[in-house]
Amino acid sequence: MPGFSSLKDFEAAAREKLRPDVFDYFAGGAMDEVTLGLNTSAFDRWLFEYSVFKGGGARKMETAVLGQPVKIPILMAPVAFQRMAHEDGEIATARCAGDAGTIMVVSMLATTDIADIVAAGSGPIWMQLYIERDRGSTEALIRRAEEAGCAALVVTADSPVSGRLDRILRNDFHVPPELMPVNVLPKTLKRLPRSLTQKINRDFFESRLDPDLTWRDIDWIAAKSHLPVVIKGIVRPEDAIAALDHGARAIIVSNHGGRQLDTAVPSIQALPRVAEAVGTRADVLMDSGIRRGSHVLKAMALGAKAVLIGRPIIWGLACGGQEGVKQMLATLVDELENVMRICGCLDVTDIAPELLALRG
Repeated sequence: MPGFSSLKDFEAAAREKLRPDVFDYFAGGAMDEVTLGLNTSAFDRWLFEYSVFKGGGARKMETAVLGQPVKIPILMAPVAFQRMAHEDGEIATARCAGDAGTIMVVSMLATTDIADIVAAGSGPIWMQLYIERDRGSTEALIRRAEEAGCAALVVTADSPVSGRLDRILRNDFHVPPELMPVNVLPKTLKRLPRSLTQKINRDFFESRLDPDLTWRDIDWIAAKSHLPVVIKGIVRPEDAIAALDHGARAIIVSNHGGRQLDTAVPSIQALPRVAEAVGTRADVLMDSGIRRGSHVLKAMALGAKAVLIGRPIIWGLACGGQEGVKQMLATLVDELENVMRICGCLDVTDIAPELLALRG
């Protein structure tokens, strides 16, 4: 957008454009929001030991995730209720992801039918899901994802219950009744039941979560679908190994953007140990706190094949719908190219741990 030089500008503009309680819903974190802040500030623990005289030319950012080629190592993370930020919501995000040559992960709580999202995008679409108490509902969502043409299932592992989001509780926030989480409700349901219109956020969601999940449930997901399974919400090496042993094909190191457990370890701090444990067995991705191109490069140097961004999608939508998301992503990619040039990385394959030194 004119006059915007960083993702901070998009966030500041979105704060002005969105209703305060809606902004708080997207921006807020759990409890005192310690992890919310650490997710970004923890990147400052690592400093660049850049390399010089490495030649010029265009930087090459192409990579592959789950064998799916992407033009940039930045994926769109699952973000619920995107039409609260702009009427085009998930459709705009899917189009931008496709145009950028990357992958969009659609939230289970999307406000647009998954078939319409896949049809709007020109790139791979993955479907995020929580395992519900009602396994029939979970299986129905898997079938919808398969029928729509999704390329993977992303199971969120860090939500046996909802995190306590003080901003939401303080605002007594609820999602507008016309914005249904259409993919988890029967296809024949045209309007949200009156009993749920004031509870579509926390109470509705909490009632569906299964708090008693075990690794056997990942076995069940893997057996129910031909789609590759990605586990999101891993911060411990042993959990990453268990996920792979139970059928996962990729790992997303994530603390849910600081929305679940406050004072949880920042994702970038958890990443190196998880990546070392996984090795070459599977792709390791990371989300939570990515706000700069330098963050992308640091995450890749510490073992991530690619990263995912969440809240910045909302800031882009709020600032200008599809064009806003496009400009937000272009800003982040431009920053990544700039940092790659200064660090002497011609290609993302040149990004290595040796580029980083821990702050003294």
